[in-house]
Amino acid sequence: MSNKHPEHIFKRFDREMRNLHSLVVKMGVVAVSQLQDAVATLEQHDVGQARKVIQNDQKLNALDVKADDEIVRIIALRQPMARDLREIIAVSKIIAELERAGDEARKIAGLTIRFYANGDKAPSEPILRDIYALSEYVEAMLTAAMRAFDDLDLPGALTVLKQGLTLDDQLQGIVRRLSTFVLEDSRNIGHFVDIVLGLRALERFGGHAKNIAGHIVFIKHGTDVRHEGVEGILRQIQGERGE
Repeated sequence: MSNKHPEHIFKRFDREMRNLHSLVVKMGVVAVSQLQDAVATLEQHDVGQARKVIQNDQKLNALDVKADDEIVRIIALRQPMARDLREIIAVSKIIAELERAGDEARKIAGLTIRFYANGDKAPSEPILRDIYALSEYVEAMLTAAMRAFDDLDLPGALTVLKQGLTLDDQLQGIVRRLSTFVLEDSRNIGHFVDIVLGLRALERFGGHAKNIAGHIVFIKHGTDVRHEGVEGILRQIQGERGE
């Protein structure tokens, strides 16, 4: 019977890790949904729904707490070593990235309230157009990052890292484009500031997706891309894979 005991422990550990994995995937679904819903409130001028999106951030916070508690329990009971511990550390960081991504989505819902709650003149659709476009881009990034996490797919994670390299350039290009609206009509100045804050929230949302991809690289490859630099790690991994 003692010979079976270690096997039973391993099976329980695997089951607990699968449960944790499922929790994180669920967090990703909620974070993406929060951004989609927040942008929809902006498109539809729906202040009531925007307030619900902000309230719904509590769901992501609750999942965050539950996942953290599960990690503490696994470490306390199983005392994982080597690659298992590396994965748990990376998963804990992914959980934090998802919770912060939800915070950025909440800020987009806040824009809806700011623009439409008091009957003030809202920004024109051309000014808002870039928010919609960038939101689609970063939403796709997080969706791809979570798909890569679900499958522990290194090539998928590398693709998200590549997408993340262009985020700052995209934001700067959008800001320059928006500046023309201010030059054409000084009444757009107040909206310009609010829109830029919204765009920066979206950029950070995409940044969390990029960071998640980096944590997947850490799980699979053991390299922390925060300190190596994205370009360097891409060259290193692709070189080892013969690409």
